[in-house]
Amino acid sequence: MANLFAAAGTRIRLLVQLGFTAATNSYVKGFADGRIYTGPLKSACVPGLSCYSCPGALGSCPVGALQAVLASRNYSFSFYLTGFFLMVGAAFGRFVCGWLCPFGLVQDLLHKIPLGRKIRAVKGDRYLRLLKYGILLGFVILLPLFVVDFVGQGEPWFCKWICPSGTLMAGWPLVLLNNGIRQAAGFLFVWKSLILIVLIVLSIFLYRPFCKYLCPLGAIYGLFNPIALYRFRIDQGKCTNCNACQRACKMNIQVRKNPNSMECIRCGDCISACRPKALARR
Repeated sequence: MANLFAAAGTRIRLLVQLGFTAATNSYVKGFADGRIYTGPLKSACVPGLSCYSCPGALGSCPVGALQAVLASRNYSFSFYLTGFFLMVGAAFGRFVCGWLCPFGLVQDLLHKIPLGRKIRAVKGDRYLRLLKYGILLGFVILLPLFVVDFVGQGEPWFCKWICPSGTLMAGWPLVLLNNGIRQAAGFLFVWKSLILIVLIVLSIFLYRPFCKYLCPLGAIYGLFNPIALYRFRIDQGKCTNCNACQRACKMNIQVRKNPNSMECIRCGDCISACRPKALARR
């Protein structure tokens, strides 16, 4: 029975992921013409990673928007972005990562490929998870703010040098569809393609390596997990300490000790695996 509930929950999450990805990347004309949508919807951010330059993207990526604001020579405090992060984070935390992020969906699908032995954790996992906070601070905030050109304009360092979601959703399609961009592609495109290829291979064997170690958006939402409205709770009176929840957790979290860990993407596998129903959504 528990396996049936787990399978049903997995299917529901997959359908939500597919539906949200399709809805936010539904500008079909962009894929046909090799050009990006620049209409009024692009001024609004979507919750997950969604590259502004993706031919199908209707909205903007919050990390990309944050860098654009910080890098601008006319930088001023962005009430919209601050409010966006506070509202989405306080309501959902990393639920966005588990249910609404297109690149999270890509990693989930890659991990389903029945190839080789799946790796639960790599050596130094605990410290590698801190990398995303370093990337958030360094590449998303400090470098765009302080490394500027002669007119005081910075660059979107994370988008330019790291973001594999942008490479997959924008870089590869645009190079394939747009001859001018294809001819201009150089070292930077090759570098980011290598990052993406490495993550694709890793995702087959290790669950969500980008989310665990590199994603600055996950780092932001993770800060809200302990206080978000959407949280998990454990009924200690029902808990039998069987650790089925932890065994089911692909993010390798000690669920029983910390159900609202900053690493939790709210996939719900732990809840489905809990036979005494001690674990539930709050």
